[in-house]
Amino acid sequence: MYDVLSGLGNMGSDYGAGDPRPKRTVEFSQVENMFIIRYENINPTGRLFGGQLLAWIDEVAGACAMRHTGLNVTTASIDNLTFKRGAYLGDIVVLVARMTYVGKTSCEVRVDSYIEKKDGFRYTINRAFLTFVAIDDNGKPIRIPYGLDVQTVSEKARWDGALLRRNNRTHRKGVGF
Repeated sequence: MYDVLSGLGNMGSDYGAGDPRPKRTVEFSQVENMFIIRYENINPTGRLFGGQLLAWIDEVAGACAMRHTGLNVTTASIDNLTFKRGAYLGDIVVLVARMTYVGKTSCEVRVDSYIEKKDGFRYTINRAFLTFVAIDDNGKPIRIPYGLDVQTVSEKARWDGALLRRNNRTHRKGVGF
């Protein structure tokens, strides 16, 4: 049986410190977008259509990945798209995208989605992790020129989580999932 949590300490993670590329911080590439839910965004039950939220998530995550890499990117996978609460007509949806990991040709972006109330308080409605691959003009993978400058304990935890998700995706691919 495969255990995704085993061996993290043996993966040799130095949080990108040994990466010889110039580095950009998480803040450098962070993207925040806001949307107001309109009639065309809701489903027959009166809630935000999940596909619309997914499109917004992919857009903001792609902008974050492009900002960090300085290259064209394409979505390779979406992990853990979990709907925590509904959003309704007139709600303000805030999406915050942050880099969590940068590899040779791929990177991972975490997107947190919130409903922002009139008092400014935010309620989480979704969290997603997206993997992007940097591509050339012919759609072929290319090397990302910048590493990620992981500075805080939270950023290190996100990096470790990204390694676990990457390991899990590799395992799933191996078993045909």
